[in-house]
Amino acid sequence: MALTAAMGSGIAGLRAFMDALNVVGNNVANVNTYGYKAGRVTFSESIYSTQSAGSASTDVTGGTNPSQIGYGSSVGTIDLDMGTQALESTGMATDVAIQGDGFFLLGDKNGVEVDGLNSLMFSRVGNFKIDDDGYLTDGAGNIVYGFVMTTGAPKKDAAGKPTGGVDDATAGNKADGISTNLVPIRLPMANENGEAVYPGVQGGKNVAPTKAEGSTGKCITYENLRIGDDGKVTCTNSMTDEIVTIGYIALGSVTNPAGMTHTDGPYYQATDSAGDISVSTPKSSVFGQMDNGGTADAPDLLANSGTGVKSGFLEQSGTDLAQEFANMIIYQRGYQANTRIVTVTDTMLEELINMKR
Repeated sequence: MALTAAMGSGIAGLRAFMDALNVVGNNVANVNTYGYKAGRVTFSESIYSTQSAGSASTDVTGGTNPSQIGYGSSVGTIDLDMGTQALESTGMATDVAIQGDGFFLLGDKNGVEVDGLNSLMFSRVGNFKIDDDGYLTDGAGNIVYGFVMTTGAPKKDAAGKPTGGVDDATAGNKADGISTNLVPIRLPMANENGEAVYPGVQGGKNVAPTKAEGSTGKCITYENLRIGDDGKVTCTNSMTDEIVTIGYIALGSVTNPAGMTHTDGPYYQATDSAGDISVSTPKSSVFGQMDNGGTADAPDLLANSGTGVKSGFLEQSGTDLAQEFANMIIYQRGYQANTRIVTVTDTMLEELINMKR
């Protein structure tokens, strides 16, 4: 029994070090992947078998300690280092890197309500572009969420201050404020003269521009798309040569970033272990109460966020090659040591079997 237990401990160690080497391999493979967060392995002891329990001292004898035998090791946790990494210049005006904590919020064209924020994808990679339908998207076609220029209410100006009362304005008017609805960012509609016209907002989850009086149902033609350090997205209207403010990119943050679930590519999901979700804009360029409908109470946009963004940059990988190579050697030696446990145990079992010969 003891010999087979020793072999089991060795096999458990082999599994643990193989998992650790898998993490190292993934880190090294992503050394040039923008926004990659390196994994870190911690080991834990496996269960123990108690051979004899401890006892307290008596008037005659002293106390004894428990005797226990362990059954190897296992991977305790695989953590992500969510710290901000160095930025790399790309020379592209629509590439954006986050300077500080937080994530870009990405989703589909349907929008979300307040109690559905955890359905959005979180990402640190800001390689953005305008697609053929006028939406601001990332490299995989996911829609970037933020706060757009609008007519009607609820709205704030660039400083987050109310610009007027609630009314029922509809698309087809000049912009007079920034909505505090978190929505997919899209170019404004164009009227028959090519001028930008904007949607009204009624406090629902989907305020994407729609065809209305004065609108052709098509987005403006644009050039010189720019994203400022405060997340402000602007472009030049090709028809009028006017500078058009499209909106502001939103940032999401959670209580425990390491508790997020890494899904596919650079995307994370805010599961229960991540804690509460907060929404802001870079440098708090827009603030107020987020009005996306739903059953949950409307949260306030963070008004004291010091996080900014930097245009023309992307965040480098979090892989430290020197550390990974050192870990590789350590795990390799640990793996080799556990193979010796298995082979020595096998030799001892063979000797035991041969006793009858």
